Amino acid sequence: MKGHVRERGAGRWYAVIDTRDPKTGERKRKWHSLPNCSGKRQAQIKCAQIISDIKGGTYVEPSKVTVGEFLDRWLGHIKSQVTPKSHERYSGLVKQNIKPAIGGSQLTKLRPVQISDAYTAALTTGRKDGKEGGLSARTVGHMHRVLKQALSQAVKWELMTRNPADAVDPPKVEWKPVSTYDLPQTAEIIEATRGKAIFMPVLLAALCGLRRGEICALRWRHVDLDAAQLSVVESLEQTKSGLRFKSPKSGKGRTVALSETILNELRSHRSQRAQDLLKLGRRLTDDDFVVGNPVGTQMSPIYVSQQWRYAIAKTRLAKLRFHDLRHAHATHLLANGVHPKVASERLGHSRVGITLDLYSHVIPGMQEDAAKTVDLALKAAMSGRQKPIG
Repeated sequence: MKGHVRERGAGRWYAVIDTRDPKTGERKRKWHSLPNCSGKRQAQIKCAQIISDIKGGTYVEPSKVTVGEFLDRWLGHIKSQVTPKSHERYSGLVKQNIKPAIGGSQLTKLRPVQISDAYTAALTTGRKDGKEGGLSARTVGHMHRVLKQALSQAVKWELMTRNPADAVDPPKVEWKPVSTYDLPQTAEIIEATRGKAIFMPVLLAALCGLRRGEICALRWRHVDLDAAQLSVVESLEQTKSGLRFKSPKSGKGRTVALSETILNELRSHRSQRAQDLLKLGRRLTDDDFVVGNPVGTQMSPIYVSQQWRYAIAKTRLAKLRFHDLRHAHATHLLANGVHPKVASERLGHSRVGITLDLYSHVIPGMQEDAAKTVDLALKAAMSGRQKPIG
């Protein structure tokens, strides 16, 4: 492979590279623009670098494709590899936050400093809902993960030699303990929702730790009242295109043991559901949803959240999310001495580390109890050794 430089017009330098087609052996000559060269010597240095990159397989031909154009292409590529809900989130972040910030930049000229500046601007003036202020550090962190993943694909497609997002750190997210309800408050919520459509979803979240989508997808065939357990095998997801069933968040099912309280409530609920459906002229089957609309169809996740907001607004309790009932269940488990591994399996976390990270505010009390237990055992052992023999 050979190359030389040519000047066309004042200060417009080009590298002329001679190569051969690997299949036909035919000679090919290609001109490569060398912008910002101050003279022939600098142009020769850049020409030599291009030849070296081509031989090493790291050369990326300059392209006028913008970051925005590439991201649109990437969204189409990633669509088949993620869930519809995840694709909606990616698309929202790209179209509302990333493209307005750096979408007009040329892809091959994107630099870490531009990305860093975009994050800084997003934190101060990044809101797109008409209100003043910036995005949260958590949202900007999501932007970073999406952009980094997309640019990683650009490197794989050989559109870039390196990923500039690798050299940028996202903003630090300040850790805050999850907001939830204590046991007396949970009992108050249960009584406040009794007799309402939201009652059974509240019980399944607060006493079993089920997610909203898992509750909506639960059928009677998944509930074994004799064995006092239920199986979480699928989840109902709500997207812009409608409802769809999918596997649970961790990617695998789990079995959840039922307490006497929830077991009795489920028996009563099943009996009532059977009577309601008989009035409509059909029998309750194992294929029916545990939580459903009066006619037996599934209850949408959004409807559950709406009913929760209506119910909690009528109480004096903090107006938390429906999902925080699941956090309440986890907190109650750990605070009452349940091993984190058991709690993790019950909640359906993919690993116990997630449970420990989310509910670390409960762990200190557990550590104090453990320290006291070990200390008492050690004192007893030391006391035994000090007793005289015989």
